[in-house]
Amino acid sequence: MTDQPEVAIARWPGQAPSLQDGLADLLTSYHLQTQAEKGEAVAGVDGLPYHYRVEITDPRIVFADDIVLLALRGDTAVGCLVVTAPVDGRSEVKRLWTAPAFRGRGIASSLVGAALAHAAEIGVSAVRLSVWKWREDAIALYERLGFTVTQSWDERDQLVCMERSI
Repeated sequence: MTDQPEVAIARWPGQAPSLQDGLADLLTSYHLQTQAEKGEAVAGVDGLPYHYRVEITDPRIVFADDIVLLALRGDTAVGCLVVTAPVDGRSEVKRLWTAPAFRGRGIASSLVGAALAHAAEIGVSAVRLSVWKWREDAIALYERLGFTVTQSWDERDQLVCMERSI
């Protein structure tokens, strides 16, 4: 047994209504890192495209129809993932992010597992996602969890689209 508390998964809003700041911090890190990886680094949130800034500043509106899963260590949000409301029998997994200090501990796998369980609960037939092709570790994780590459539904260059049946 270690002295580190176990990481728990909570749904937001709902089980974790007070964690908006933690979610904002995770989404900020996610979007700033993604912009840098795309070769479009910005100095802070104000430099992000509008639709990303709104996710950070007003997630209750942006994700109103979705479920946000938060990995918690105590009262601290250390990972997040969004499961979209179903469309045509499918949900999408978006914004999977683990705080860098907590990587390598199975948090991303736990979040995806919780997303798949949620999808099964609501009766979707499949879960899909898109991931930048340079995020090879993420692609390998998704493949280990049963996702396979599928035809792209997104015209952005360098995106890999994946799907998994439920």
